[in-house]
Amino acid sequence: MRVILVDDHALFRVGLQGLLEQRGIEVIAAVGDGRVGMAKALELNPDVLLLDLRMPEIGGLDILRTLRANGVDMPIAMLTTSNEESDLVECLKSGAQGYLLKDMEPDELVSALREIVNGKSIVAQELTDVLARMVQGTYTSDKETPFSELTPREREILCLLAEGQSNKMIARNLGISDGTVKLHVKSILRKLNVHSRVEAAVIAVENGLRQNEA
Repeated sequence: MRVILVDDHALFRVGLQGLLEQRGIEVIAAVGDGRVGMAKALELNPDVLLLDLRMPEIGGLDILRTLRANGVDMPIAMLTTSNEESDLVECLKSGAQGYLLKDMEPDELVSALREIVNGKSIVAQELTDVLARMVQGTYTSDKETPFSELTPREREILCLLAEGQSNKMIARNLGISDGTVKLHVKSILRKLNVHSRVEAAVIAVENGLRQNEA
C-alpha cells in the first residue's frame, strides 16, 4: 500500500510515518504543507491520501474538495482530532472515504486504511451512529447558524449592512422607507444579541453570509 501523509504537525507526521512503515506500508511522501501535499498526490497517485483536517493556508477539507472538483478519485481519508459531527458530515459529503481519529490504535488505523483502499468507507467507531443516520437520511445538524431566527428580509438587510451601506442606501436599494429599514435593523440586533450595526456586520462577515444566501 502506497500512502501520502499530509499533516502540519512534524512530530505527529514523523511518528506516524514510522509506525506505518513498521507495519509494511510504504509512505511515498510525508509533508506538512497542504499545497505541496496536493501536488504530491497528483504526481504520485497513491493508494490512499491521508489528510489532516485543519492546517494553515489550506486544510484537508479544502484539499479534498479541490481534488474531487478536478475529477481525482483516489481514496482519501481524513485523520483528525475532531470528533465534531459537522466535520464528519462535511468530509463525507465532499467525497472522503475515511474519517479517522488521531487517537486510534496503530493497528486499527492500518486496518482502516486497508479497507479504504479496498473500496469501503470507514468512520471512527465513536462516530458510526452519525454515519448510520446519514445513510438513512435522518441526519440533521443540531447547530443553528446565528441567522436562524432572521426573516429573509432581515437577512437581506444584514448582507447590505455588512457591505457598509447606510439605512438610506438600503431603503433605496430595496424600495422601502428609512423607517422600515430602522425597524428591521432593530430586530436584527435583538435577534443576534448585539448592540450595534457594526457588531451585526462583523458577525455576518465572519460567518460568510452572502446576498445570494439571504
